[in-house]
Parts: sequence; structure tokens; C-alpha cells
Amino acid sequence: MLENQNSLCNQVRPYLKNAIQRNYVAAVKPSRIQLKCSAFSKCFKSFQPLTRFVTTAAEVPTIQQSKWIGRWLGTCAGMCFGAVVIGGLTRLTESGLSMVEWSAFGERPPMSREDWEREFEKYKQFPEYKQLKKGISLEEFKFIWHMEYGHRMWGRLIGAMFVIPAAIFWKKGYFNSALKKRVLIYGTLIGCQGLLGWYMVKSGLEDRFHGEADVPRVSQYRLASHLGSAFVLYSLFLWTSLHHLVPAKVMEVSKGAIKFKRLVHFSKGIVFLTAISGAFVAGLDAGLVYNSYPLMAGRFLPQEWLALTPKIRNFTENPSTVQFDHRTLGHFTVLLLSSVWLLSRRIVLPPRARYAANALAAMAWMQASLGIATLLFYVPTPLASSHQAGSLVLLSTALWLSHELKNMKYIPK
Repeated sequence: MLENQNSLCNQVRPYLKNAIQRNYVAAVKPSRIQLKCSAFSKCFKSFQPLTRFVTTAAEVPTIQQSKWIGRWLGTCAGMCFGAVVIGGLTRLTESGLSMVEWSAFGERPPMSREDWEREFEKYKQFPEYKQLKKGISLEEFKFIWHMEYGHRMWGRLIGAMFVIPAAIFWKKGYFNSALKKRVLIYGTLIGCQGLLGWYMVKSGLEDRFHGEADVPRVSQYRLASHLGSAFVLYSLFLWTSLHHLVPAKVMEVSKGAIKFKRLVHFSKGIVFLTAISGAFVAGLDAGLVYNSYPLMAGRFLPQEWLALTPKIRNFTENPSTVQFDHRTLGHFTVLLLSSVWLLSRRIVLPPRARYAANALAAMAWMQASLGIATLLFYVPTPLASSHQAGSLVLLSTALWLSHELKNMKYIPK
């Protein structure tokens, strides 16, 4: 009798273990399981500690579903990256104010010469043409118009790439309750990003540039908000994609490793802050003020760094101070990420986390080099665009490292 019970337990054990691993055990109510013998009951109880770490099948997508969700969100993240690069090129080529109207569902490009002439006449009514580009040819206008049009249509393509698969996955039941909330938040952010983009462009079309030194441009505050929200949306897409495609390993670690994890979290914030300060540099053309390094016209601090009153305005409206701020944050970011790398050599990390730490340090120095080169060569478009894209690559690497560390748990001995 005992031998039969043990045999039954041995037969059931592999199936029960497999069910737990596939997140199905918790979905089965114990009351429905008819435990015919005490040996089977003991076998089931031996796996109960594992069930605490799994959720029901209704709460978690299957492995295949999770992979599809990860690929979809990874594609959205890649398209957000492309939008940032295209937006940067649009700004660097001074194309952002060429389209003076906005429609939520897209604009039809001019098809005939008459259509182009009509569009050009609209542009001539606004400050950028009157004060900065008076006399440009129709062909030159077509170039800047197509740059802005491409940026807008790419943004709408992101919306379609998000909404259509989201609707399909939602209908098929791929999303649990938490993921449904995230999807709704992401969709709202995409819509807000489009509105914020037009709100930014509108600031450059206003008749407010009357001073001799005034140059028609978008508000640096709105530019920083538009870029910052793009970075946030990209980060959310990337983070959730990593969660589904390359889940982080669970690790029991020391207190020192937990402190390292917190330092990495802090580093993400500093990288983001440095990127936003770069948006103020771009919005004020502050990269053209002092084109020397490491000093600014032979001084550590620019002479006019507190020229505006109240003094707090200098940090967002004075080009000299804004460039100094960005330099300082850049230096601090490089030192901080180098420290992260040095500390990573002293603790035990999973292989992927170690790769991420190495990549983070390397990218920090590369990004700093790109920034210095952009400054010294008077902001050429290829270098400036690479520097902006580099900031997003640096943030991506920091997010990757943080993701690999998120399941590190300190368990007191």
C-alpha cells in the first residue's frame, strides 16, 4: 500500500511542478483537488512555498503572450527614439515653425505648385519669415516644411503603432489589470505629447519678438517639457518591454548591493536632469555662446552669469548660465556614472547587470566627448544630433542596469 502511494506521488510530482512553473497552480482551487491519499497530500504541500511567488493564469499573460507584449512595447520605444532624433534634426535645421497650422488627424501635403504657393504665403505672415528667413525660395521652404511634416507624421505613426496592437491584445485577453492601467496611461501620454508639441510650436508663431536681439523661436520651457515628456514615454515603453522580454533575476544580496541599487536609481534621475538642461541649451541657442573648453572665455564662471533679475531667471533664461549649468551637470554625470562602474566591480552582480554597468560607464564618457566636440565645432548638425541621441542612449543604459537590479532583495541573516 505504501509503495503504491509513493509511486502515485512520484508520478504526480513532475506535473504539479510544471503547473506551478507555468503559473497555473494558484488558479486551481484546492477544494477541487481530490486528494485520494496522504502521500499525494504531502506531495502537494511540499510545493506550497512556491505558490507564494506565482499568480493566477488570469492575472499573468502566458510566456508567449508576454513576449509579444514586450516586442510591441519595444517597437514603440524604438519609434519614440526615432521621434526624438527627427525632432532634434527639425530643430537644428530651423524647420519647426514652417507649418503654421495643426490638425489632430494629420495634414495633407501640398500636391501642386499652387498648393505650395498658398502654404508659403501662410508662412510669410509669421515672425520667423519676417525677421529671420525673409527672401528664402520656395524650394528652401519645401525642405523645412517636409522636415516638420515628417516629424508630425512620425508622431501619428507612433500613435497608430500603439493603439492598434493594444486594442487587439486587449480583446484577446493578453493584459492583466495592472497592464491595462499602464496601457491607458501610455495612450494618454501619447495624446498629450501631440498636443504639447503644437503648444510648443505655437509659442514660436506668436508676435512677441520685437527687440533687436530677439530671434523667433519656440519657448525653451515648452521645448524642455516636450522633450522631457518624450523621454518619460520612451522610458516607460522600454522599462515595460524589458520586464516582458528579459525578466530580471531574483537575488539575495548584501546591504552594500542594496546601496548600489539606490545609487543606480539616483543616477537615472541625474541623467534625465542633464538631458532636460540640454533642452534649455537648445531652446536658447546657448551652445553658440562660449565655444571653448574647459573654461568659458578664460573663466570658470561666465562674467554675465547673474545678469538677469530676479536672479533665478538666469538658470532658465540666460544663455551663458544655461550653458554653464549644462556643463556642470555633464561633469557631475560622468563622475557619478564612473563611480557606479567602480562600485560595480566590488559587488556580486548577474552577468547582464555587469554588462550594463560597463556599457553605462563607456556611454557616459562617449556622451561627454560628443558634447565637448559639439561645443568646440560650433554646433554642427551631425554632432549636435548625435549628442541628443546619445543622451537617450545613456538613459536607456541606466534603465537597463536598474532593471537588472530591481529584484535584488536583502534578507537579514
